[in-house]
Amino acid sequence: MAKAGDKSGGSGNKGLKRKAATEERQEAAVAEDGTTESGVQPSKAAAFPPGFSVSEIKNKQRRHLMFTRWKQQQRKEKLAAKKKLKKEREALGDKAPPKPIPKTIDNQRVYDETTVDPNDEEVAYDEATDEFASYFNRQTSPKILITTSDRPHGRTVRLCEQLSTVIPNSHVYYRRGLALKKIIPQCISRDFTDLIVINEDRKIPNGLILSHLPNGPTAHFKMSSVRLRKEIKRRGKEPTEHIPEIILNNFTTRLGHSVGRMFASLFPHNPQFTGRQVATFHNQRDYIFFRFHRYIFKSEKKVGIQELGPRFTLKLRSLQKGTFDSKYGEYEWVHKISGSQSGTSSIT
Repeated sequence: MAKAGDKSGGSGNKGLKRKAATEERQEAAVAEDGTTESGVQPSKAAAFPPGFSVSEIKNKQRRHLMFTRWKQQQRKEKLAAKKKLKKEREALGDKAPPKPIPKTIDNQRVYDETTVDPNDEEVAYDEATDEFASYFNRQTSPKILITTSDRPHGRTVRLCEQLSTVIPNSHVYYRRGLALKKIIPQCISRDFTDLIVINEDRKIPNGLILSHLPNGPTAHFKMSSVRLRKEIKRRGKEPTEHIPEIILNNFTTRLGHSVGRMFASLFPHNPQFTGRQVATFHNQRDYIFFRFHRYIFKSEKKVGIQELGPRFTLKLRSLQKGTFDSKYGEYEWVHKISGSQSGTSSIT
């Protein structure tokens, strides 16, 4: 019984191989002559790619082969159309039509009505009377306390230590089980102007709380994509103690203006250009990308940059009036996926 089954299985495999070989010869003949066995000239769509869906092919290897051929043909047609369009533009010269602007997520966004005009008198008045006015007028120098959640792990501790080398006049203290409501009065009594708390989950930093002292506001961010200095390829040497320059990009709305001024108030407003160090907060689609670089003048026209680290990405979750108070605090803005009015404003 086993031998008979083996013979029948072997003959079945041979039959499938002969059938596949015959189909391949027929396809080769169609590709060379452009006609089928009945002598009918097939349409281009029916010959290649097949008129039916590739997913209807039962054989996995054959389905993959046909799909690969179809992708190659699509690529060739796209390249040929691109070359043809380029020749037409060269032939027309100055009379060629302008190139179409590609559609991106940024240029297809709906205009935000809360976008701030820097020359607006109302905006200038708000800047002159808000909580950060004394820092921008250089009447107050920032002093930052950096701490962590309870029982931090090594990665979170190293991130705090590296942040202290980026932000001048910042100090790292371990939490030791104290609640934030007890830490904030101690910070105020010791003349700290800002409190940064880095939270973690499963040994990975995942949140940042920035509280401006003594009267707020307080911002809560989601943190992701954290890279320490040792994890950055082709990084520069360790940063120096020079005060870095600050770059704030795309903080254009009312909400973004407030968040941007919070970040700017962490750094003294007298950068030391001899250090050639730059801290960048780049806002794109409501994600804030932090980078720390050193720029190098290669010549009069060329400038190179070296990333020093660390790097991370922030996403604003809430903006609260006053200092941290999760129970009775009054929130200016809260991120809500449901699309309510409090969560529709953006930073850009």
